[in-house]
Amino acid sequence: MNWKVYFKSGGIPCDTVAFVIFLEREGNRMSLTTSYLTSIKNLDSIINSVINAKAPDKFTTRFLEDLGFKSSNDRLIIGVFKALGLIDDNGQPLQRYYEFLDQTQTKKILAIGIQEAYEDLFNLRKDAQTLSNDEIKNKLKTLTQGQKSEKVISLMAATFRALCDLADWTDIPIEKPDFTVRDTSAMIPTQQEVDQTAVMSGGSTKMNLHYNIQIHLPETTNAAVYDVIFQSLKKHLV
Repeated sequence: MNWKVYFKSGGIPCDTVAFVIFLEREGNRMSLTTSYLTSIKNLDSIINSVINAKAPDKFTTRFLEDLGFKSSNDRLIIGVFKALGLIDDNGQPLQRYYEFLDQTQTKKILAIGIQEAYEDLFNLRKDAQTLSNDEIKNKLKTLTQGQKSEKVISLMAATFRALCDLADWTDIPIEKPDFTVRDTSAMIPTQQEVDQTAVMSGGSTKMNLHYNIQIHLPETTNAAVYDVIFQSLKKHLV
C-alpha cells in the first residue's frame, strides 16, 4: 500500500518557492525484533555447531541439547533464529536456514537476517552494524519509546552487537529512505509566457513556482522512525 501527502501553497510571488512534498510508503513491513539473548558467550559456538550439523525437521530445545547446549540461556537462540528468518514460528527451517548452512555464505546470510530483524534500527542508521554498544542502546530506547527496561535494552543491544560482529557486511545492500528532488524546471513557464497568458485571459502576471520533493519511506509501524526522519527534514528544508 502506498500513500502520499501533499503540502502546497499557491498565489505566491515569483521569487518565492513553494514546496510540494510527496510521501510514498513502499516495500515490506519493517520491524524491530525484541528477541534477545541473556548471555552471548555461546553464540559463536552455537552457530558453528548448527552449520556443522544436519538440518533438523524442527529446531527445538531438544535439538540444541543434542548439540551440547542445555542452558536455558542458550534456548533463547530459537527466538533469535526466528527473528533472523532462519526458522518459522513452528521451528521448521526455512530456505534461508539451508543457505545459512553453506559455510561460504553463512556470515553474509547472517547479515541479511540481521538487517531484516532490526530494520527500524537500520532505518535510523544505514550503517547500524558499526554503532557502539552505547549508541545502539540509545537508538533502541528511541525505537521502543521508553517501554523497555534498562536491563532489557542492554541485552537487546548486546545481542545485536554480537550478531553483527559475527556477520560479513561486505557488499550487503542497506536500504535507506530515498530523498530525491525532482527537476521540474522544464515545466516552469518563462515570465514572458506568463505575461502573454495573463494578457489573453485578463488575469494576473504573478508567477507561481513549485518544487516537488519526493520522499520514499519504507513501511514501518514504529512512529519513532518517522519522527527522526521528519526532524531531519525540518532541519534541512525549513
